[in-house]
Amino acid sequence: MFLAIMIGVGLYSRKQASSVEGFVLGGRSVGPWLSAFAFGTSYFSAVVFVGYAGQFGWKYGLSSAWIGIGNAIIGSLLAWLILGRRTKLMTQHIESRTMPDFFGTRFSDQKLRVVASVIAFVFLIPYTAGVYSGISRLFEMGFNIPYEYCVIIMSALTAVYVILGGYKATAMNDFIQGIIMLFGIVAVIAAVLSAQGGLIEAVNKLAQLPADGAAEPGSGMFATWFGPDPWGLLGVIVLTSLGTMGLPQMVGKFYSITDESAIKRGTIISTIFAFIVAGGCYFLGGFGRLYDPVIGANGKIAFDSIVPAMLVTLPDVLIALVVLLVLSASMSTLASLVLTSSSTMTLDLIYRDKKSLPGEVEEGTIDDIVAEKIERRKVVVMRVLIVFFIVISLLIALNPPTFIAQLMGISWGALAGAFLAPFMLGLYWRKATTASVWACFIWGVGITVLNMLLGNPISPINCGAIAMLGGFPVVLLVSFFTRQLPKKDVDCMFKCYEK
Repeated sequence: MFLAIMIGVGLYSRKQASSVEGFVLGGRSVGPWLSAFAFGTSYFSAVVFVGYAGQFGWKYGLSSAWIGIGNAIIGSLLAWLILGRRTKLMTQHIESRTMPDFFGTRFSDQKLRVVASVIAFVFLIPYTAGVYSGISRLFEMGFNIPYEYCVIIMSALTAVYVILGGYKATAMNDFIQGIIMLFGIVAVIAAVLSAQGGLIEAVNKLAQLPADGAAEPGSGMFATWFGPDPWGLLGVIVLTSLGTMGLPQMVGKFYSITDESAIKRGTIISTIFAFIVAGGCYFLGGFGRLYDPVIGANGKIAFDSIVPAMLVTLPDVLIALVVLLVLSASMSTLASLVLTSSSTMTLDLIYRDKKSLPGEVEEGTIDDIVAEKIERRKVVVMRVLIVFFIVISLLIALNPPTFIAQLMGISWGALAGAFLAPFMLGLYWRKATTASVWACFIWGVGITVLNMLLGNPISPINCGAIAMLGGFPVVLLVSFFTRQLPKKDVDCMFKCYEK
């Protein structure tokens, strides 16, 4: 039934996916509920439920719940408040359909558009690998469901409804999948706490555990407000919360929302969703030390197996709900990733239209019939690229890499390190220059790749946080010493906020 509903939504939405605007942005007419759930389900996948919740719950105990709170306040509430309205208005004003397209038009350099699309495509792959790796850990723990079958079915189903219905189908299915995630996480937390004798008993047990390296029990560090490593915890909060404002698949949700009133409602819905799902995941992971750890082949704790080890003892009905929860979370994220990648490759690399500023008349405007044919051709290319990206994802999935959190640190660090500062400042600050965007691209990708090549002397998590925060002084400083864009052009773009 679940599979039939997903495909049915794709068939229902296919008429709205005949044009590029409809396929990529849902005609810019997606309501607050669908937009908010699309944002939340793209944000939280198997990576959070299995990888992050397990690893950081083990390291920080109950204080890891702060990560979920940070995700809700910074990653959802502030993201909508800071970016929602301005992104909607300016991208519609300059007729931008993707984040790379925004860079190319806002900063009057189409080379930025090309390079940004390459960065997005390359560094979304580790993200996809992390999603699949999370699923693999879950099904490997004895749910009696062959992992290979699950990822193949998930990939095929996602491809069908995204290809058929584009963004509108994705948003509608995200809403359905989000409902499953909300009920699923609440039910799982209740069952795990019940198995430990209730909340108070579970916290008391956690307080009796010794800190890492300590011989005596009773340190209580894993049941304290800020845990054994507050600064390390802060780095995780920055990476997982601030990063959403610089990820193309997340920011794209603001392009498509209906109007300003819908943005206000979407802000509230998205924040509540994040509190329940993200807060619930990390709260659950905080009790991971009450279960026997899984030791990997290298003799170390297999962090990605901590949450699955907590769940295999649940009743069969709840295990089935967990399977549906993780598949829902992963399918929604995968759909967002493949749609973002295919639209970026098509619109920003293969078919780069000559862009003009609002109010300017383009020379040699083509007739409506030719324009319609080109639009249909673009949609066909995007559908082909969706299949291509899903096949790459599937190949990664059948031999998934380990340590989800590290994969995510690399992906989010490079993408948000390169895009966050120039995108946000490009919406608010008229004096941001083209050279400053180039500098931030080099900074974000450079520091992430260099750290990886040197064997990660800085944790990928902390490196990603440094890349994001460091982008702001890079853009500000370079902008003060490089040539400003023509005032007339910038004023023209910022007129959209005067309405």
